[in-house]
Amino acid sequence: MNENYGVHVVKFPANWTLRFVVAVLASALLMSGAIVGMAPQAWRILNAHEEVPVELGGFGGLATRSQILGVNGQQVGVFELENSQPLLIEQVPAHVVAALLAVEDTGFKNHKGVNLRALVRAALSNFQFSSGRQGASTITQQVVKNEYLMGLPRDGRYKVLQARYAVMLEKTVSKEKIVERYLNTVYFGNNAYGIQAAADVYFQKKVADLSLIEAGFLAGLVRAPTTFDPIRRPEQSRRRFSQVLDRFVDVELMTVEERDTTFAAWEPPESVTDAPERPTSRTYFTEMVRNALLNDPKYFPALGSTYQERYNALYRGGITVTTTLDAVAQAKAEKAAKEKLPANRTGIQSSLVSLETSTGALRALVGGPGFVPGRTEVNLALRRRQTGSSIKMFVLTAALEAGVQASDLIDGTLPCTLPNPGLPEEPFKITKGVSHPVSPLAEQTWLSINCAYARLAQIVGLNRVVNLSYRVMSSPYLTRDNYKIQPYASFSTGANEFSAYDMASGAQTIANGGVHHEPYFIEKIEGPSG
Repeated sequence: MNENYGVHVVKFPANWTLRFVVAVLASALLMSGAIVGMAPQAWRILNAHEEVPVELGGFGGLATRSQILGVNGQQVGVFELENSQPLLIEQVPAHVVAALLAVEDTGFKNHKGVNLRALVRAALSNFQFSSGRQGASTITQQVVKNEYLMGLPRDGRYKVLQARYAVMLEKTVSKEKIVERYLNTVYFGNNAYGIQAAADVYFQKKVADLSLIEAGFLAGLVRAPTTFDPIRRPEQSRRRFSQVLDRFVDVELMTVEERDTTFAAWEPPESVTDAPERPTSRTYFTEMVRNALLNDPKYFPALGSTYQERYNALYRGGITVTTTLDAVAQAKAEKAAKEKLPANRTGIQSSLVSLETSTGALRALVGGPGFVPGRTEVNLALRRRQTGSSIKMFVLTAALEAGVQASDLIDGTLPCTLPNPGLPEEPFKITKGVSHPVSPLAEQTWLSINCAYARLAQIVGLNRVVNLSYRVMSSPYLTRDNYKIQPYASFSTGANEFSAYDMASGAQTIANGGVHHEPYFIEKIEGPSG
């Protein structure tokens, strides 16, 4: 080592120089390897699209609930897979839109589809981790996610696609239509898709009737509907609502004093229910309508030739089914059924069918104690069982049609033994009940004497009684093809089984002077545009 001008000069051996060169080359190779390793992912991000220009298609059709209306236009039920009730942006009050934008996308009116700061944050997060954790930062990006990116993996490429599509969408679709699409598709929890469904589920209101506070509450659900569910997680819901009110203060939708007063008085919804005037729950009647629309060939031209087509039309097509049900008569029928045969230890239940005699239109139907999926789904109004003496009215009708007079004498004494057609070795015997001597048919009818009516059916002819029963009870549920009425000697005591619907169909024919009107309960079917 020599000292020149105060500078120390160090001489390295030749092997140190070689080591330095090797280290530099190794570092270069390491950096090259890292670049090569990162290149495919970077290339996929930078070339998220082919060089061919991409065009976004239009928005797809929205699933819309189908309505069931009663005779006076009142809603009596709906068909839906998800509760979706689309509306136009013009139907949404400005303060409702303002509430959603304040919470979800304050800069919506000014940005071009992307919030650059949020995009960078999300892209870096998704680049670092294989499964993305950052959500879309603008309403436009959320619409893009639901419309164009469903099913794609949430990686770095996904965020670039989302950003690019959002910018493209804002160049071709107005801000108003983007907000409209968002309001109609965003999920609010409890099967409510869109702002109208949410207003209905949580407040039993139309969107037009929502207050700013109610709209803010709904906006607060969007980020995490399950986490902020007011029914299952009320405390988390209140905390989220407090954040929403803070946001309202930030964007000057309310003052600090209004915020404090509002939060102190606020009570979140404690249940999700139907509006009384717009019921959506399944009932025995709505199940009848459903089964008819899906399976009765006369409705195939209106809804589709295949079961899947009819199902889609019914549950997603937004059709309107006008029925014959009278909501007032239905309420009275349900009240009568509960009062005349309330719940009891024996488990005996009642059913009721009311038909308009002049038309055959079904006005009311009680199918049991109340339709509960998986528990009480059987419609007792359609379930056949032995009728007892009520069947005698059809035996009497057949007799009168054959020329029997009310003054004709007939024997009603016990016991009585009557032959069974085709089974001579098994005659029908009546040994118990009321015995009444020979007397006019009118008297035997008044007393409902079994032996008298069993003999009357034999005199008139059991096959004639069967034929008349088919004529007067005829309906889609009772034809010669789908149900066999037997000419039993015990016909008059209710050996054949009939439903309340069958019996009502026959009774209205008798009340109508013998003119039969086929029972029906669907008046018309209309598409979304009428």
